[in-house]
Amino acid sequence: MTEPLLLGIVVATALAFDFTNGFHDTGNAMATSIATRALKPKQAVLLSATLNMVGAFLSLTVAATIAKGIVDSGVVTLEIVLAGLAGGIIWNLVTWLFGIPSSSSHALVGGVVGAVLAAAGTGGVLWAGLVAKVLLPALIAPLVAILVGTVATALVARITRDVPQDTNDRMFRWGQIGSASLVSLAHGTNDAQKSMGIILLALIAAGAVPSDSSVPFWVIVSCALAMALGTYTGGWRVIRTLGKGLVELESRQGMAAETSSAAVILLSSHFGYSLSTTHVATGSIMGSGVGMKGASVRWSVAGRMFMAWLITVPAAATVGALAYGLDRLVGGTAGSYVVFGVLLAIAAFIWWWSRRKPVGHHNVNDDWEPVADAEAILAEAVVDHELSEAADGAVTVPDARERES
Repeated sequence: MTEPLLLGIVVATALAFDFTNGFHDTGNAMATSIATRALKPKQAVLLSATLNMVGAFLSLTVAATIAKGIVDSGVVTLEIVLAGLAGGIIWNLVTWLFGIPSSSSHALVGGVVGAVLAAAGTGGVLWAGLVAKVLLPALIAPLVAILVGTVATALVARITRDVPQDTNDRMFRWGQIGSASLVSLAHGTNDAQKSMGIILLALIAAGAVPSDSSVPFWVIVSCALAMALGTYTGGWRVIRTLGKGLVELESRQGMAAETSSAAVILLSSHFGYSLSTTHVATGSIMGSGVGMKGASVRWSVAGRMFMAWLITVPAAATVGALAYGLDRLVGGTAGSYVVFGVLLAIAAFIWWWSRRKPVGHHNVNDDWEPVADAEAILAEAVVDHELSEAADGAVTVPDARERES
């Protein structure tokens, strides 16, 4: 009974990763529609969840890449898969806590690669597949998305330059519903497949299916439901960063960015590239700021994102390797249960920490940098300074008549 129980834990952990992937990446599809108020927050996440689930049934090419194109399935064990998932989940939760739209895809790949390196050394990693299918797309995808988003936004702005602003807002908000729906569908065709590939890897490692097996139907259904449920929970912190932190969007920019994202994601899914939908969506949003005259990109926020992107794979790999090391340190099947328990404890702590400054559908559209009254700030600073001097015995605080004089 030990092996089936461990397999069940690994499958449940993979579905938990799919859940975190769902709420971490909801903003990729719906942040711009929520920011421009084309959709109400709850409507947006419900629509995205539904279409993510549909998209999960449309393609299995990426699942095959994850299961058989990154690491040698012959060296993979259930302990390695569990450790790799721990690396992916912890990195997802940490970046969600800080509202950083990092790549769930690369977190998962990094976690698995780190666990394999700790267990089998460099020979267990298919470096050609890792570079061609993951690392190169990670570099190219955001650049392509920025370019496509810039051109699309510039074209839309030029075509509609003589249309009144209120008419543009009204018409493009309707268009955004369609373009955001397309991104959600595209997201399902790419990201839901990754957990399918990991579960297939676990089933092969446990001997439950042959090494040349395709993804079982129950795995497809389970992953589709887990991602849809995660998407519906919102992931409001990342939505806020994408919708309000990068660019102050109007409806024309939102539709151009979403359409650009969908085109790049669908193309990558067709060729089986394990693309980061986060990189694509973020690049498209930045492109919408570059392509719209008078708009601006908050490059300081973008810089923090880029830094997170650079360290995602090595950071998740480090966690995956440490998780596998903990498993071996404890030894036996008890090691896997300890890793699972530590993962639950860390997840619970991060959730508790997030409650200190909650972000939800009620405040996701608040101003990114609240505008304060400069005169009020100056007056408050002067009073504070005078009070501090009075406390030190240097001067007394002038009364109202003295201030008027």
